[in-house]
Amino acid sequence: MIRIEGLSVPVSDVRSWEEIAAERLSIRRESVRCAELVRRAVDARRRRGVPVCYSCVLDVETEENEGRVLARFRRDKRISAAPEKAPSVFARLAEEKHSMPRKRPVVVGFGPAGMFAALALAAAGCAPLVFERGQDVDARHAAIARFWLGGSLDENTNVQFGEGGAGTFSDGKLTARGGDPLQRDVLDAFVRAGAPEEIRYLAKPHIGTDRLREVVKNIRAEILRLGGEVRFGARVEAIVMEAGEISGVRLAGGERVVADAVFLAIGHSARDTYQMLYESGVAMEAKAFAVGVRIEHSQEMIDRAQYGDEAGNTRLGAADYALTFQDEATGRGAYSFCMCPGGQVVAAASEAGRVVTNGMSLYARNSGVANAALLVQVRPEDYGGGVMGGVAFQREYEAAAFRLAGGDYRAPVQSVGDFLGGTAGSRDFCVAPTYRPGVVPCRLDDCLPPFVARTLRDALPVFGSKIAGFAASDVPLTGVEMRSSSPCRIVRDKERFDSISTPGLYPAGEGAGYAGGIMSAAVDGLKTALAFLRKIGTI
Repeated sequence: MIRIEGLSVPVSDVRSWEEIAAERLSIRRESVRCAELVRRAVDARRRRGVPVCYSCVLDVETEENEGRVLARFRRDKRISAAPEKAPSVFARLAEEKHSMPRKRPVVVGFGPAGMFAALALAAAGCAPLVFERGQDVDARHAAIARFWLGGSLDENTNVQFGEGGAGTFSDGKLTARGGDPLQRDVLDAFVRAGAPEEIRYLAKPHIGTDRLREVVKNIRAEILRLGGEVRFGARVEAIVMEAGEISGVRLAGGERVVADAVFLAIGHSARDTYQMLYESGVAMEAKAFAVGVRIEHSQEMIDRAQYGDEAGNTRLGAADYALTFQDEATGRGAYSFCMCPGGQVVAAASEAGRVVTNGMSLYARNSGVANAALLVQVRPEDYGGGVMGGVAFQREYEAAAFRLAGGDYRAPVQSVGDFLGGTAGSRDFCVAPTYRPGVVPCRLDDCLPPFVARTLRDALPVFGSKIAGFAASDVPLTGVEMRSSSPCRIVRDKERFDSISTPGLYPAGEGAGYAGGIMSAAVDGLKTALAFLRKIGTI
């Protein structure tokens, strides 16, 4: 096949990919057997006379002699032979299994990292046993809905804990830095489980929380079909060691499960588990993370700012943005994070007496409101540098937000104008804040670290210069966002992927401090399982 890269196609162009490929290669349309879209990104750079375009990569199969076609374009770096596709890692595991572990491997946590670790282990015939402290995704959805309507918080089943992990109640974004080939295997697994085909080629793929709930159920069904087992409402309260190595886990309630390999995919909010690991002597270290607020605008305004006259074009969908700011005096950065087009701000607490925000959107991204986190970097020295210091830091400001807004899980909100001007009380927002159970106008300085508030004040006008209206006085800011990533890292060997202090313990994903987002966590869980399978000689 022939690969065409850097192909610019106006959004208004409705021709087939075969027609477009034939024109680019100067060959007859009839000779093109197929043109597969490998990647599609939106190029919305505002240049005079240039429409909004798709920037594409196509793999083309043609009846013409491909060697001759390539020879004609030998000086064109954007046309080359398409690379051969590697077989699926899951297919290879199913074919190559031969050496099984003596005991069933245990996976703790059923978010993206735990799910893909378990899927790989099951495909290799290892019959993994998964323990998830929260409930299955349907029971979880019901518990979260009750909480958002003013009900009580379930500290084990919420936006952070339960089947699918925190990403299941987000935008379902599958973007990740780098080009790890395992990303393709993760995307294919999601598609087989019911995700839309387009995630294979979109530069910024997303599934949406509504579709993701069905996808995670189907992945669970595949793990069960392959011999694995998933137990919900099963919180691991201790790891069991003998002679310095893992020998199993103990569940809340006292049940002990024997295992030679335990995969820790606990998520970034499993604070009680962090404390247990720390007290057990597992090697851990403090790490940087970020905190801040959620900002909301009308999606129409963001679309106009990004797409100009093409705003509202259904072929483009809802626009997103990515903004960064660097304080030259302090070296501290601020940036937008987890931008959710056409979504809502959600209550994401997992501990009683604390307020936490996050962002979520459905597949259609059609709420009419855009939201994103605006975060500021927090360094270990900001909280004393202790392993558990970051957790204490997060808890302090989450509790302050809870008290500030009335102690009933409503969230503090402040307009950009009030925040920049040092006043409070405005209620006339450009869009109604979407956070439920509700918001209370407050001074965000009372629930943010001073250096975070100061950096956000410096960053907002800069962001406003990049997107017109972004820092308008009536734009709402809702606090606090404290769970962007893990505040500590469970240290593991770079090649073996197990704990440097506790052989047989395999930390993985966001909770271990090695990932940030659904895709990177899934890839990390998969890599961790493959490292174990190599160790026991299965692959």
